[in-house]
This record gives sequence, structure tokens and C-alpha cells, in this order.
Amino acid sequence: MRDRLLGRAPKDFDVATSAQPAEVQRVFPRTFPIGAAFGVILVVEDAPPEGETPVHVEVATFRRESGYADGRHPAQVDFTDEREDVLRRDFTVNGLLFDPLKDEVLDYVGGRADLTAKIVRAIGDPVERFSEDRLRLLRAVRFAAQLDFELEPATREAVRRLAPQAAHLAAERVRDELSKMLTGPNPRRAFEDLKSTGLLAVVLPEVDALAGVAQPPEFHPEGDVWTHTLMLLGQLRHAPLTLAWGALLHDIGKPPTFTVSDRIRFNEHEKVGARMAAELLRRLRFPNETAERIVELVAQHMVFKDAPKMRPARLKRFLRQPHFDEHLDLHRIDCSASSGDLSAHAYCTQQLAELPPETLRPVRLLTGDDLLALGVPKGPRIGAILAEVEDRQLEGTLTSREDALEFVRKQHGASGAP
Repeated sequence: MRDRLLGRAPKDFDVATSAQPAEVQRVFPRTFPIGAAFGVILVVEDAPPEGETPVHVEVATFRRESGYADGRHPAQVDFTDEREDVLRRDFTVNGLLFDPLKDEVLDYVGGRADLTAKIVRAIGDPVERFSEDRLRLLRAVRFAAQLDFELEPATREAVRRLAPQAAHLAAERVRDELSKMLTGPNPRRAFEDLKSTGLLAVVLPEVDALAGVAQPPEFHPEGDVWTHTLMLLGQLRHAPLTLAWGALLHDIGKPPTFTVSDRIRFNEHEKVGARMAAELLRRLRFPNETAERIVELVAQHMVFKDAPKMRPARLKRFLRQPHFDEHLDLHRIDCSASSGDLSAHAYCTQQLAELPPETLRPVRLLTGDDLLALGVPKGPRIGAILAEVEDRQLEGTLTSREDALEFVRKQHGASGAP
């Protein structure tokens, strides 16, 4: 109902009813009691058109809850009416109901007024609402950023006061909320609110540590590392998950590598940051493949400065790596949030446009079997020689299988004849 009143297309619909679970199951032929204790029944379309996936709808019975001993699950659930059901929900803007039979919006908590005022306000006592489900602390920040609303003062103060409780949230729940903020319409706003409410120090202390870490003004006129990171986030809107996390974490290695000699330096901060990012993502239980992509973004974000000076083989390997488009995007927003020098970005973009695919990824001239036939013994030497041959192929000094075989015979004392 919230999105409809804001003139936005709803992404999904929550269906609530006075009918109890057994009644819902009697009315619909295909149902599954996915949360019958909480009054939630999954209704599945009985006879969808041929070739179409059946529609799934969760139908929840109006209920009130009490006794949240663990900060998430209620000890008691009682079925009730729609007004009591709304009073247990999180925020007023999420507490609006629509009665399709009467074609009427039901508002028991002032949600319409808060939509007009652009305010995210907890329903009732905010401390009580957040104590019932600690994830609401993060959801308050996410909704404010998503809707471009302000946190109502008492709600904000309750978030600040209860922020330490976020340490008890399951890692997966924290990960998912943070990911929604980062891939939403306003990640910078979300992380500014996380910082000001104290939540950031609890859920992402490595990112919180960026504040106050000075940078050399000749390269970073924008200010400290936190300001720089916020400027990256400010350039993202509905970004891919891996790029968004890469932007957030790309400089987390700077605080522990901060030194002052001839100027402020962060020697090998990308390597330190990659290790830190890997540990952070492991803590948040990211899937391995996703975590590896993010870590690679952190580890390689400083390589671009060397691209114009790279030998052809190294440059081609750099440009052809998996998901290079995300590396290029991260480099662009990183430079735009600091010196503004996009010359390396322009160089790499030009090279990608000019180098045909068969030049970036040529068919290998030799295989491991070829080297074995030449008499090269099994072992790591096989891989090293193949890499050496490919380097020369990428450089253009080896162009045929015969040239490659002759190179191996001369350089590595191989005498066989494959």
C-alpha cells in the first residue's frame, strides 16, 4: 500500500485476512502451511495456464505477538483483528492496509501522514518495536534511504540507543540488509545514517574505522578515507552487488597501513584490504564465489595506474580477467571521488575497443601433452613453460605452433618430437 500511495509500482503484495489458517486451507485446493503457528499459509495457483509457473501467495491471519525473549521470535501468537495486527508491525508507513472489497485504505497508525511528511516512524514505542526484532534497527536505516525519508527523532534516538544490540543479529540477516542498502537507490545516505546512529561501528567496524584517516591532499583533495568512500557510494544507484561491496571495502586496508614519511602513504593497502575483506565477507557468510569477486575488486583497484606502462602480455591478461567491467567501473568511480584523473580508465577502455577477442584470448599454441612429448617431465615446470610461451604469444614474438616448439627446444633443452 505504501508504494501505491507514493505512486510507485509495488514489487510484491502482502495478503492478510481474518480467516484462520484452517479456513484458508479449506477455501483453496493447493496450500502449504509454511508458518501455520504464525498464521501463514502458502496458497499455490491450482491450474495455471499451460507452460506458466503457478502463482504463489503467502496469506497471513491477523495476529498479535508477545514475549520476544530472543529479539526476534515471539513466544506467543494470538489471532486478532486488523487493527491489532497493524500495531505489531514495524513502521507506520508499512502499517497501511487496503481493503479490496471496500476499495479503502485502512490507516490505524498515521502512516498516510508520515508518507506525506516523508518520515520513517516506528509504530508505538520505538524501543519496544526494536526490542521485538533487532533487525528493525537496520531496516529503519534502509527504509529511510530507500524512500529518501527522514528518521523521526524518537525513532532515530531509539536506533542510536539500541545500536549495540545489532551485535546479536545473525550474520546472514545483517548481510542481507546491508546488501539491500548498497544496491538500493541511495547507498551513501544509508551509510551516513549507519554511521550517525552508531550501527556502523557494530556491524562493520572495519568500515567505521575509515573516518578520520587522513589522505595526501595532492591525490585526495576530498578529505579522509570515510569521505572518499561515501563519495564512491554516492555514485551508485541500484548497482550490482559485487561492485557495490567492492566500492565500500576498496580502501579498508588504509587505516592499518597509514604511515607518514615524505607524505602520507598506505603501502600495499590493497593487499591488506583484500585479506581484511575476505575475513569480513566470511564473517557475514557470503557465498564463496561472490566473496571472491569482491576480494578481487579490492585487491586489484590500484593496478590501473600501471596499465599504460604494462608490457603487452601483462596488459592483455589484465584486460581479459573475469568481470573486468566491474573493475573498470570501480576504478572510474574511485578516480571521480578523488583526483578526477581518468586517463588510465580511458586508456584501458581504448585498448579494449581496439584489441580483437582473438588477440586478447588467442588459442594456445601448445598444450601440456605437447611438452610431455618433448620430454619435459611432469610437474610445475609444465605450467611455467606454458605461461612463458603464452606471454611470448601475447607479445607477438611467437605466432605459430612450430615457432613455439622450437622455442621450447632451444630455451628448455627439450628434444622430443611431438
